[in-house]
Amino acid sequence: MNPSKIALAVLSPLMVVTGLTGCGPVPALPAGNVIVERTPHAGIQPQAVVDSTGVLHVVYFRGAPEAGDLFYVRRLPGETTYSAPLRVNSQPGSAIATGTIRGAHIAIGRQERVHIAWNGSSTAGPKGPGGTPMLYARMNDVKSDFEPQRNLITWAGGIDGGGSVSADAEGTVYVAWHAGPAATDEAHRAVFVARSFNDGRTFERERQVSPREAGACGCCGMASAVDGSNVYLLFRSAAQNVNRDVTLLASRDRGVSFSTTKVHPWNVNACPLTTSTLTPTEDGVLAAWETEQQVYVEAFHMSGRSSTVMDPEGSAAITPEGSAIRRHPVVARNASGDTLLAWTEGTAWARGGSLSWQVYDASDKPAGAQGRAPGVPAWGLPAAVVRPDGRFLLLY
Repeated sequence: MNPSKIALAVLSPLMVVTGLTGCGPVPALPAGNVIVERTPHAGIQPQAVVDSTGVLHVVYFRGAPEAGDLFYVRRLPGETTYSAPLRVNSQPGSAIATGTIRGAHIAIGRQERVHIAWNGSSTAGPKGPGGTPMLYARMNDVKSDFEPQRNLITWAGGIDGGGSVSADAEGTVYVAWHAGPAATDEAHRAVFVARSFNDGRTFERERQVSPREAGACGCCGMASAVDGSNVYLLFRSAAQNVNRDVTLLASRDRGVSFSTTKVHPWNVNACPLTTSTLTPTEDGVLAAWETEQQVYVEAFHMSGRSSTVMDPEGSAAITPEGSAIRRHPVVARNASGDTLLAWTEGTAWARGGSLSWQVYDASDKPAGAQGRAPGVPAWGLPAAVVRPDGRFLLLY
């Protein structure tokens, strides 16, 4: 994919839609096609990742939106059924789906260990400064269950919107969140990161990594990604409470220092409840986000030996035609350079909608016609991964 900014246009490829649990056979199709499945066990808010051995790992939410549970399943390469679900949260009802932006995030670390982080519900524990906890759980050493959940907030409390987790193959785990004063003073919120250098067994005390003047949009989600020693965080700022700019933080030294790149400005004196995603590439990340009810994706790369993330010259947003409300974008790219962009349409507070997607070839040209599937549930959003055979998998 060329380093250009792409809005999700109105075209996409052939798809296969499978059943609720994804148990149907997968027909042989050319690479670049899209397989669409419902979230296992009628869950919502799936988050998925494929590890280095081709195993698909999925975490999803079930239960009352204000106080439910997270479940984890995996599917081996070539199989059509998932493993028996494991509950991730050790305290029942300690996860939250309300708002769509506070749910689970998943990462795979050293020796394919699974790491999951999420915003706690109002009844979740253990509590910490600011009340609502930022919770984390990791798979145990024998990969049979999850260890008890932990609150990683030691001093930077006051979370509202979602956090994120990422991990590398060297045993480093990063859990990020934004926190601070009440939503009426978002200009004084900030992004914080807690790091572990022993596969999540213990974490350092969290540190502020965003500029003091940036602020943070209280009820928006964020995303993180790792590529070797490079760490990326995508969040929405809130300078002067009205500059809700999508902002990318990047570190070349495993989170010691971060540079800041303004990705997309948006002047609005309101919290838009947006989500975003980051996908690692060979020399950076693909960032997908929403601004003014439109969704975009752009490639970023490190510049020279510095930690500066450069906005590619000449990039321009392509805005799809029509008046659809597009939200919750996800992005994936396969080894051939094909890029899948997917998003929801018509979703809003406590209201479901539909799923749409577009595949672009390596030269950023639409490959095929737009794909669409009905039935995104209330508080729902999609997840996208690349299968070992090069095809894309969309879960919703």
